[in-house]
Amino acid sequence: MLAMRRFFRTSFGSAVLGGAVVAAFAAIAIAAGWIKSDSSSTVTVSQPLSAPVDSKQEDTTNLVNQIYRHDGQGVAFISSELKPEGPSELSPFGEPEGGGLATGSGFLIDTEGHIVTNNHVVEGADKVEVKLGSSDKTYTAEVVGTDPATDVALLKVDAPADSLHPLALGDSSKVEVGEPVVAIGNPFGLDRTVTAGIVSAIQRQIQAPNGFSISHVIQTDAAINPGNSGGPLIDSAGRVIGINSQIQTGGGGNGNVGIGFAVPINTAREVVTQIEQHGEVKHAYLGITGSSITPDLAKALKLSADSGVLVNEVIKGGPADEAGLKGGDTSATIEGASFRLGGDVITEIDGKKIESIEDVINAVNAASPGDKMELTVDRGDKSQTITVTLGVRPTSTEEVPSR
Repeated sequence: MLAMRRFFRTSFGSAVLGGAVVAAFAAIAIAAGWIKSDSSSTVTVSQPLSAPVDSKQEDTTNLVNQIYRHDGQGVAFISSELKPEGPSELSPFGEPEGGGLATGSGFLIDTEGHIVTNNHVVEGADKVEVKLGSSDKTYTAEVVGTDPATDVALLKVDAPADSLHPLALGDSSKVEVGEPVVAIGNPFGLDRTVTAGIVSAIQRQIQAPNGFSISHVIQTDAAINPGNSGGPLIDSAGRVIGINSQIQTGGGGNGNVGIGFAVPINTAREVVTQIEQHGEVKHAYLGITGSSITPDLAKALKLSADSGVLVNEVIKGGPADEAGLKGGDTSATIEGASFRLGGDVITEIDGKKIESIEDVINAVNAASPGDKMELTVDRGDKSQTITVTLGVRPTSTEEVPSR
């Protein structure tokens, strides 16, 4: 697994994918940034899936064992055969390089055989195979659709009805810090491993395989290791509240140090719904990079607002550019951080005060492509309103045009 570019600059430090165990030379490069900015977000719009709602009451006598016995059969062991990357110039016979086998986790969401996992577990796979629960029976899985922007993938297996045990889905927007949680997955290929912990934090951000960021992420100290990716993070009522996706190692290793991250299940609901209805997932796009303004930064840069977002760059040809938003034209470094000065300062979106870049990201991702957004900006000593028609986000940060 490769370290995530630019993500090292955030407070999370050296986060790595908590997912696929990859053999040979296959790995997934993760780049940070929200359209080349410091952070990003994914909106969660809760829509029901066909998985049943679990109404059982919490029993504290042996909660972890009960959850494991109740939900373990709905957890999938996923093996992905990765495609070779092409002929090697170093090989006298021109054999393809790369390839190998990646293993991860997933979980059933309905009785039709649909399985949710991480995009990075199946990305680049030539063939995907699945084992369900404690069974040794292997099924070839169809990749119904993927969304690299949220690191979610939807698979489907043709399995007998008595082998399909879908898990109940919870509401990740109601998760609170300190709640007990259980993770079930296949770390290092050790199938149906259960670990337990608590929700350590909420509203985190992690970087997705396509270079954008995922927001509303759940942080947990339940042990998550390579191979857990795609598996369920489960609350005390046996309901899935997140998809275990990444870990932070804090050093040179790739093992668990008590900081794991799960994509919220509400995000997965929206993604799965779009895949089922449209075959693809589209996200709104503003087309800027920006920095959060603090009182100290405002004082140092002599800005008129002590909170909001300083627009560093407006992506050429993007929605913000077409609407007339202005980026900076002068580079400056303050306490080791780089800024472009002279750009607009966003203070409100649709009449709501903006405190940070995360607020802008959340507002954009709460919208849909084609929606109009009113930005209140300070330009020099004047305030004005600019209406932007949001576009469709590029498939990766590498496709974002440079200045």
